Amino acid sequence: MASAIKVVLRKKRNLDNTYPLALRITQDRKSTFFHLGFNLLESEWDASSQKVKKSHPNSTRLNNLILKKKAEVSDKLIDLQVQQKDVSVSAIRKQIKPKDGKSFFTLASQCIENMRNEGKYNRVKTDEARIKHFREFLDGADITFSEIDVPLLNRFRAYLKGTRQISERTVINHLIVIRTVYNQAIAGNMVDAKYYPFGKGKISIKFPDSIKIGLVPSEVKNLEQIDLSDNEYLNHARNIWLVSFYFAGMRISDVLRMKWSDFQDDRMHYTMGKNNKAGSLKTPEKVLAILKQYKKQPKKNDLIFPELKVLEDSEDTYHVQRKISYAVKRLNKALTIISERAGIAKPVTMHIARHTFGNISGDKIPVQMLQKLYRHSNITTTIGYQSNFINKTADDALDAVLGME
Repeated sequence: MASAIKVVLRKKRNLDNTYPLALRITQDRKSTFFHLGFNLLESEWDASSQKVKKSHPNSTRLNNLILKKKAEVSDKLIDLQVQQKDVSVSAIRKQIKPKDGKSFFTLASQCIENMRNEGKYNRVKTDEARIKHFREFLDGADITFSEIDVPLLNRFRAYLKGTRQISERTVINHLIVIRTVYNQAIAGNMVDAKYYPFGKGKISIKFPDSIKIGLVPSEVKNLEQIDLSDNEYLNHARNIWLVSFYFAGMRISDVLRMKWSDFQDDRMHYTMGKNNKAGSLKTPEKVLAILKQYKKQPKKNDLIFPELKVLEDSEDTYHVQRKISYAVKRLNKALTIISERAGIAKPVTMHIARHTFGNISGDKIPVQMLQKLYRHSNITTTIGYQSNFINKTADDALDAVLGME
């Protein structure tokens, strides 16, 4: 006997007088139900046509969902009937019912928890917010992976731009989170790869070009020479920025984790936190002069700078990253004051130290050496990064035209 599929409102009423919307599959006079994750008032449902009435604000989206779900279930029933002669209700339920964790937000929560256990504070903080925005776009409803298609993601993109003052880069970051969770679902056999909405001809993930501006040598000199003896913390913030710059734009997270034992035989040895690449650099005299200012400070966990000394366990990666995040905000506020006092019109932040090294190095240093200094895993990353600061060829070409007689 062929299976019958019908969309119905379940008889058990919710406290708000709504009823669960479900697919009912009947085989050999026995029925099984699959809830669609939405609840309706009886007055909003047209039982004869199995459609949500137009009076419901999301009637079009819900009716499209119903059609899509019915088609998916129908395909699976056909597959079952082709594969075996007898199709029971229990077999249908086992085949069609989503596995535990098949919904997007269930797996997204698991991914967030994994990152938290791995100590990735910054990722947890940003990705949680982006997942929350996706849920708000769906009016709080859960969603299965097969429902996340190109039209829906394009609507989400438009929703983000229409409801928040955010850049295209931030929109792309939201899509990357969804893609990451989706890839986990495919790897875990939770969804067929044929539903994957990303890639060629679908949703393309491509970051827009961004402008990277660093300081010029005269501005760095202004930072070095400005008198900050009246404010100990401003002097400290400048020290952190300069150490980062002197070590080829070392990331602030690595600067704050520096230990006295990292300095051996006039070299600084460290492993970059972002990609675990190890190496060493010659310690400039200017860095040694800065370190002398911290020699008499209380020693804890062999750390040089004070930001992480408040933590009892310096190996607790999650809390270390959280403390670094707070510290960077405070340091950046101090750098804004310093830049004003130094007469620098450009924004000065901790990350600008890295851009400044790139800007001043320009095309003076071979790209292979820059890759080593930056600790990039791939030289194409170095080429792409450094191209932001190499302007001589374009400048010469412009001068050649404008200088014509």
